[in-house]
Amino acid sequence: MPFITHETKEQNVDLYFKDYGHGQPVVLIHGWPLSHRAWEQQIWAVVEAGYRCIAYDRRGFGHSDEPWDGFDYSTLASDLHSIITKLELKDAILVGFSMGGGEVVRYCTDYGTDNISKVALISSIIPLVAQKPDNPDGVPQKELDNIMKALQNDRVDFLTDFHKNFYNYDQLKDRVSQAQLEYDWTIAAEASPRATIQAAKAWAETDFRSELKNVNVPCLIVHGDADNIVPIETSADQAAKHIENNTYKIIKNAPHGLNVTHKHELNDALLSFIKQDVKELIA
Repeated sequence: MPFITHETKEQNVDLYFKDYGHGQPVVLIHGWPLSHRAWEQQIWAVVEAGYRCIAYDRRGFGHSDEPWDGFDYSTLASDLHSIITKLELKDAILVGFSMGGGEVVRYCTDYGTDNISKVALISSIIPLVAQKPDNPDGVPQKELDNIMKALQNDRVDFLTDFHKNFYNYDQLKDRVSQAQLEYDWTIAAEASPRATIQAAKAWAETDFRSELKNVNVPCLIVHGDADNIVPIETSADQAAKHIENNTYKIIKNAPHGLNVTHKHELNDALLSFIKQDVKELIA
């Protein structure tokens, strides 16, 4: 299987990735608590549109190594930097789903955008999940604490209901199958328990508001207005206000997992953005 080894003073971490197609590289960064397989409906679309598509597993998830530590966003962004560097990617387009939006923004903060053409935030946690006095639409701390307790006490049971909420399953059974829920559960259940909890702390606690100014390339923001996992008011609405050069697409009645339930709408928006000339997006 293809791996890239991210070598640091502390440890070496092997990151599993898939690399298809040719042309301008599009890097897909998956959400929590899944793997690169969550991008199944987007990988083929990107490749058939004439682009090179790289999708990798975050450390602790999928086939990547499962270290005990290193789930803060700067370390995760350094994993992304290692992939971009070792694959010698130029003019890359970064696409982050949910938690993956954090790697995109922290990459812009820690490494700049000289080698990045565009970015996309899909159902993203950016800029802040938690409810604060200055972020009243965020998720209450009690709910976040309950998630952490459930992950500690019975992670695999928690994941069963989580994925139903991920897709608004009761309302969208015509768009997502029971088999998809079971498939996602299998992927999530096989992830490192430690990584699952530590990564959840990262997306629940990290405040990216001061970093939005570092996203200085064209940015696509896509979010569902029925997202029960990451409320649109605390995420995409704020990101669209503070990322200077953005294209904001709200998908009506779409849940968090719109990459499956509204795959055609997402693919159309993503490919339209990818194909558009950077000069036109900046103008």
